[in-house]
Amino acid sequence: MGRRLRKWIVNAVDSDWKSSDRALLGWAVLTGLAAGLFAVLLKRVVGGLHDGMSGFAEWSAWSWWLGIGPLIGLLATRWVVRNWLRGEHPGPGVPSILHALSQRHGRIKRTWMFAPLITSSLSVGLGGSGGLEGPSLQSAAAIGSEIGRQTKRTFNRRLLLIGCAASASLAALFKAPVAAIIFAVEVIMIDLTASSLVPLLLASLTALITATALMGDGNILTPPDLDSFRMANLPLYVLLGTLCGAGSVVFSRLYLGASAAVNWLPSSRLRIWVGGAVIGGAILLFPSLYGEGYEVVNALFKGHAEMLASDMSMRRIDPEGWTLVGFLMLAWALKPILTGVTLSAGGVAGVFSPAIFCGWLLGFQFAVVSRWMGPMWSMPIGNAVLAGIAGLLAGVLHAPLTAILLAAEVSGGYALFVPVMLTSGISFQLSKWWMRNSVYTRELAERGELLTHDKDQSVLTLMKLDEMVVSDFEVLNPHWTLGQLIPIIERSSRNLFPVLDRHRHLLGVVDLQDVREVMFDQALYNKLKVHELMVLPEATVEATGKMEHVMRAFERTNAVFLPVLDQERYIGFVAQTTLFDAYRKWLKDTSIQ
Repeated sequence: MGRRLRKWIVNAVDSDWKSSDRALLGWAVLTGLAAGLFAVLLKRVVGGLHDGMSGFAEWSAWSWWLGIGPLIGLLATRWVVRNWLRGEHPGPGVPSILHALSQRHGRIKRTWMFAPLITSSLSVGLGGSGGLEGPSLQSAAAIGSEIGRQTKRTFNRRLLLIGCAASASLAALFKAPVAAIIFAVEVIMIDLTASSLVPLLLASLTALITATALMGDGNILTPPDLDSFRMANLPLYVLLGTLCGAGSVVFSRLYLGASAAVNWLPSSRLRIWVGGAVIGGAILLFPSLYGEGYEVVNALFKGHAEMLASDMSMRRIDPEGWTLVGFLMLAWALKPILTGVTLSAGGVAGVFSPAIFCGWLLGFQFAVVSRWMGPMWSMPIGNAVLAGIAGLLAGVLHAPLTAILLAAEVSGGYALFVPVMLTSGISFQLSKWWMRNSVYTRELAERGELLTHDKDQSVLTLMKLDEMVVSDFEVLNPHWTLGQLIPIIERSSRNLFPVLDRHRHLLGVVDLQDVREVMFDQALYNKLKVHELMVLPEATVEATGKMEHVMRAFERTNAVFLPVLDQERYIGFVAQTTLFDAYRKWLKDTSIQ
């Protein structure tokens, strides 16, 4: 598919026009069209698999059938990765895209155009816990990256088209084009400027129109008519926001903890079998945890909690009061755990849907408990559920504006804009205090590979030290004499000479300025040794170190060159001028004008 797209782009349009800024709007529309088609295809395939599994379970009267679906999905995903994708697993969706932006300069693998669609269909469609937003976005981002690669080989073009893919995917899935654009800004870290706004808007609208034309006006989120906001309920929304903030941290830790526990297992095969058994057992207890779970929890908007309870294997129990809240809390805790297990066992899915699922449940529980406190403190269920979704999304993804606008767009208006803003803002701030990075960015941030809206930090992240190391310096032996050094100085164009031992460990540096004082005294040619002329460098930098550490070393020493070491072995020098030239280049390439 990538080869055909590349050939079409190369042959279809004039090379000068396709790389122009005017053509960018057309490429944004093409990216939006691809994202809309991918989203529709993925939803249809996963829906078909879900219906097929449920239909067969009902027809055969095998109550355990849904329980083995996740294991089948994980095994099928592993087979596809090994035999069709040559062992290249698509990864966890959004984090994979962020890694490609920071470490591969936005060059996304061409196999990602179709790999996430196939693997997530098997993982989620057959019962794995997770969402389809990440895989859909990943496939569309691969299309955007390829278009950027073939039309204009610059980082800012690829970055913008990947942002177009992100906004388009979310717009197609949720029919929320404005929230989708803000998602690209908050999560993909696109700079929202006059030049980037129109392409993002076109991609988002194109995907929305495509999805609506193929799937109708329906939405995966179907809130009913909501009650108007009452100032008397303001303290309740503050409390709900606090609970969402704490819940976001718990959600993230359960997800990361489950992932770490499964990754601790020694082999991928064992991870699949253990993961399939855990997910299958949970689904037998709560069939509503199967896949994304949108169908069941949509009922919570209208207060139909019995749909969740009647799905349990403990059908004879009629949950009321605190028993109902206990069951809902168990389902809430299981969702992030199962999502972490699904991804660590080799499945392909995202955390966007699980965060919405848990926001639903948290808002519903809050509304139930508030009713017990009397009519004065009662909060409408639909209002609480919508605020819970926004609050948990804001806290888990660290994307408060996306959460606020998504809640406003799916509810069909801005009647609850103030309480949703309040809930999301409180949740985001509390979550940010307790967890500096979201589940999307945690691992990248720990490795210093995360791009942010801090332009200086992003440029330093994109710069690669190994691309700037110069290794054509003449290497000296510490036991050579001054007479042996003179011919080397004469043929060299450098003023610095590294002194190494036989293991290529750096012993010191000889500066031409120091040699000039004695180089014309022939009486010293056989007496003076190189190790007597060398000095220790003011600082050294590691080839694998962070670029900000390299910059600080130059600022601290005011050196022109610094030696670069790789596991204590000398590999070359890096020049201050080279670093600043690269910094200016990347600063220009990351600016969308």
